[in-house]
Amino acid sequence: MNRRLQPALTAFALGLIGLGILALIYGDFALVWQPVPPSLPGRTALAYASGMLMLFGGIGLFSRVSAVWSARLLFPYLFVWMLLKVPALIVAPKMEAVWLGFGEIAVLFAAGWVVLATLAETTSTPVLALISGERGIRMATMLFGISLIPIGLSHIFYTKQTVDLIPLWLPFRPALAYLTGAAQMLCGAAVLLSIFPRIAAAIEAAMVGLFAMFVWLPAILAAPKTRLPWTAFFITWFFAASAWVVSRGISTGVSTNNVSTSN
Repeated sequence: MNRRLQPALTAFALGLIGLGILALIYGDFALVWQPVPPSLPGRTALAYASGMLMLFGGIGLFSRVSAVWSARLLFPYLFVWMLLKVPALIVAPKMEAVWLGFGEIAVLFAAGWVVLATLAETTSTPVLALISGERGIRMATMLFGISLIPIGLSHIFYTKQTVDLIPLWLPFRPALAYLTGAAQMLCGAAVLLSIFPRIAAAIEAAMVGLFAMFVWLPAILAAPKTRLPWTAFFITWFFAASAWVVSRGISTGVSTNNVSTSN
């Protein structure tokens, strides 16, 4: 794997592994972040299969032997995960919350796309040639930038809910809710307009990473046997790692012809 991408890719893989383990423990999908209908036939079996794919797909990213195939498997998996949010967009397109949900998963997919574009052998098939290399990274980066806009807007639309998540010991919590929302939208705009896009994506990764550490990690420590904090922590970790992957992808802009791999 590309050396500049490797640290972010490691965090990305750990997020997948964590979510995969939770899916196998509970025999279920990732709560509201994977809204699979309860009525779906074979839902539990699919949840276990999803967990196995995330677990072994994440593990596969650590090795040069399996990283390319992991990237190829995770790309359609994350795409299908993103599609699970589309019905809500159709049913309630004027509700900001559904755009928030779609944007969150689109960020994960964008990172998976960057991984594929960086690691895949672009000459292997015509389809991979279209979505890999520098062109694939650019398209994934644009999707990432667009997705940050509704995520930032959610802080404005749902200020009370955002404030409730901010630790009580922090001052000016409503102002922080507005500030972080505006910062996320600015990061998205900066990526879309190519104004220091790598730095903007890195700032997004840092903000969400701090959220995981200061909000969900204490929640885990307070209720270690409760499922929600663990799921929220790994989703947030995965999101932060995804933004980091995009940042590193922007900075590398490599094609598979100059990718070096290491175990």
